[in-house]
Amino acid sequence: MRNKSTMTTHHIEARLTGFANRDKAKLLQGFFKTGPGEYGEGDVFLGVMVPNIRKVAKEFSGASLSEILPLLHSPYHEIRLLALLMFVQAYGKGDISLKKKIYEIYLKNTRYINNWDLVDLSAPNIVGAWLVDKSRTPLHTLVRSRDLWKRRISILATFYFIKQNDFDDSLLLAEQLLDDQQDLLHKAVGWMLREVGKRDLAVEERFLKQHYKHMPRTMLRYAIERFPEPKRLKYLQGKM
Repeated sequence: MRNKSTMTTHHIEARLTGFANRDKAKLLQGFFKTGPGEYGEGDVFLGVMVPNIRKVAKEFSGASLSEILPLLHSPYHEIRLLALLMFVQAYGKGDISLKKKIYEIYLKNTRYINNWDLVDLSAPNIVGAWLVDKSRTPLHTLVRSRDLWKRRISILATFYFIKQNDFDDSLLLAEQLLDDQQDLLHKAVGWMLREVGKRDLAVEERFLKQHYKHMPRTMLRYAIERFPEPKRLKYLQGKM
């Protein structure tokens, strides 16, 4: 006989799978690069779109951590995303003890947070939110990982700091990722640099003028996306 926690987890899964769509699943498996040798190799999709995942997360907003965690271990991408969105919800409403537990669960289960959407929709509001007034050492450990997604967690977590006009760790991590071989990291770093520039253009440009000639092209393009066209072209042509 199942216990209450298992039953609740089962009900949450069943609610989400009710939105499954085989055709959308095929499209998502292509979009998230699940083929052999691709970054999402082997991931499996139900074909549930994000608005419906958010809807289910809201419906079960009172679920406990023990009810949510098994969802994160699901082979289905959308169920893992659901778990992460539920953790974000719980973190936002929780006391300091609950927030700490969620942060610790998150870092112990990074192997299940294994695609860019899973990272981007959770890392800032759990990892970044927890570390905002604490040592940032965990991020500087993650950035040295051989695992692509741990490195992406490290830089995306700083989005929370950026929103507080705290840019130092974003720039330090960006510098460490300048030679990264993964295009998904180039995009993430460029995005964070762009977000810094939205709040303090001088800070972003100081970093760019020091590094733009040797940073990956994709990273640079993302970082200068909002620049006026003449300035953008100067950066691209190496004439700043």
